[in-house]
Amino acid sequence: MRVLVVMGSDSDWPTMREAARVLRDFGVEYEVRVCSAHRTPEAAAALARGAREAGFGVIIAGAGMAAHLPGVVAAYTTLPVIGVPLRGGIGDGVDALYSIVQMPPGIPVACVGVGAARNAALLALEILSLSREDLRERLEAYRKDMARKVAEKDERVRGEALD
Repeated sequence: MRVLVVMGSDSDWPTMREAARVLRDFGVEYEVRVCSAHRTPEAAAALARGAREAGFGVIIAGAGMAAHLPGVVAAYTTLPVIGVPLRGGIGDGVDALYSIVQMPPGIPVACVGVGAARNAALLALEILSLSREDLRERLEAYRKDMARKVAEKDERVRGEALD
């Protein structure tokens, strides 16, 4: 299964690019689209409605300010939708965060931290790993590598503290 990465504007790409990089690094196919919940609502609805048939298993939707795109996409599909609140607006992304996490009952959207497209991709991989053993193994190796790097940094800092 593939992952759909969608954002409301090309100005969101510098942040959302990190999700694409993670998916690429894990060898998961993805497609990136720009589709606005407000300026192209019919296109957003059609994209979400057709996502499952197009072979997508998870959707990552980045949006800033009012951040309606993740919720609009979720309204038209039963695929998991992960919202990425983007910086900007009144609270430098906090407004987008609140907009995404406060979805009405019945239309859930998962939400990561402001600008955390990398975590959105990792969550998408975890969801896909429920049916893909290869992804589960790669995620486990990824976490072990992170732990190794922290241990190395710990040792280096402890050594410097003695100098």
